[in-house]
Amino acid sequence: MSNPYSSLEARAFWSPAVGKRSLFDISDLWKAPFAIDRRSRIATFGSCFAQHFSRALVARGFTWLDAEPAPEGLSAEHAKAYNYGVFTARTANIYTTSLLRQWTEWALGHAEDPKIFWEDEAGRIYDPFRPVIEPGGFASPEEMFAARARCIEAFRTAIMESDIFVFTLGLTESWFDAEGGWEYPMCPGTAAGSFDAEKHVFRNQDYEFVRKNLMQAIRMMRAARKGGPRFLLTVSPVPLTATNSGNHVLVATMESKSILRAVAGNVAGALTNVSYFPSYEIINSPAYRGSFFEPNMRSVNPHGVDHVMKTFFAGLPEAVRKAAAAPAAQPGPRKGAKGGKGRAGAATSADDTVCEEELLAAFGSGD
Repeated sequence: MSNPYSSLEARAFWSPAVGKRSLFDISDLWKAPFAIDRRSRIATFGSCFAQHFSRALVARGFTWLDAEPAPEGLSAEHAKAYNYGVFTARTANIYTTSLLRQWTEWALGHAEDPKIFWEDEAGRIYDPFRPVIEPGGFASPEEMFAARARCIEAFRTAIMESDIFVFTLGLTESWFDAEGGWEYPMCPGTAAGSFDAEKHVFRNQDYEFVRKNLMQAIRMMRAARKGGPRFLLTVSPVPLTATNSGNHVLVATMESKSILRAVAGNVAGALTNVSYFPSYEIINSPAYRGSFFEPNMRSVNPHGVDHVMKTFFAGLPEAVRKAAAAPAAQPGPRKGAKGGKGRAGAATSADDTVCEEELLAAFGSGD
């Protein structure tokens, strides 16, 4: 009897595609729907897991766009400490789609970044929108605003010059300013600043809010530049460090990631030249038996990172795969819009990534 299922390939059925395979033999999870090769200028932003993409791309000779390279003469150690070479621009983590929209508005001139700053008791200045970007803070508000302006310009470069824009959705929990309406990447009073219950408002974003902001950000970028960029969406597989939702952190994590995954899939299906890559599923699916997590069940181990990236490169055309068959033996320069250099190398644990959200663990009440 003929029916739609009788002509499907094996990858459509659980038993041959998953159940009867070793976890390392599960294949054909993703194929690039648009051209991605070593000449494609690729920008990376979002949650901490996005950092693994840039490292793997550089290690295999792809063109990672570094729009805000470290100053000449700065050592690799200090460049890392000052958050250069982490994302395409020195934005720090962009955990939510509304933060992505906010940075996009600033970069394209649709809104002006608020001229606010935080000062600690020692007189050091912190950027409310990048509170840990400068170790120990800035010396003055003028220095901070100049650094933010450079970052905004670099984000604009990412929009205008990238061929592919990789964005990793990370969180739904967020903090807004009740008066100005802008969003903070971290709750004030955690990484820097002081918390004001009257002024700082918590919002656990729902599906519609997350989707609306992602669609707006993509459409603004494409309206600013004819034809591009193409988008590769991923969802961070890393659980929440802490939740302000009132739920158990495990329940809050599943709700948040489910919303983000649903949005990413919907937007990828609704817009042309937008694809979803399943890094979330590779790490979290029961088929992988939790093998890719460290003992804390939160950090992704090097085997997990490596398997995610192998799956990504396996989805590229054969000629591209052969040209980038193996990572470089030694770290090399990252190819950037302005000739900047950054760290590259083999996949590492998530513990080696820069994740501001992890600072929330310091406020836990104990084991």
